[in-house]
Amino acid sequence: QVQLVESGGGLAQPGGSLRLSCVGSGFIFSNYGMSWYRQGPGKERELVATISPSGRSTDYVDSVQGRFTISRDNAKNTVYLQMISLKVEDTAVYYCKVTIMRYTYWGQGTQVTVSS
Repeated sequence: QVQLVESGGGLAQPGGSLRLSCVGSGFIFSNYGMSWYRQGPGKERELVATISPSGRSTDYVDSVQGRFTISRDNAKNTVYLQMISLKVEDTAVYYCKVTIMRYTYWGQGTQVTVSS
C-alpha cells in the first residue's frame, strides 16, 4: 500500500533553517509529482511547493518563494523541503502528498515550530 513518511520537523528560531524529508513506498516514486502542504494553527491546509516526477520542474507559493527549496532523490524514494530564513508564520504541520490514479495520499505530517 502507498505510504508517505515525513521527518525532520522541530523547533527553529526565526531566521533559522530546517530540512524536511518524505519517504514514499508502495508505488513507483519516480513516476509521480510530489507536493508539500502545510496547515498552521487555525488555518486551512495550503499548498507550499510541488515538484515534477523528474525533479526538473518546481513551483512554490509566493510566501515561501526564495526561502524554500523542494527537491527529490528518486533513487531514495525521497522528496525534500529545504527551508531557510524561517519566519514565525511558517509554524505549521507539514505534509507531503501524492496523487495516484485520482487517489490522494498524505503522510502523517511533521510539526515545524518557529519561535524565539
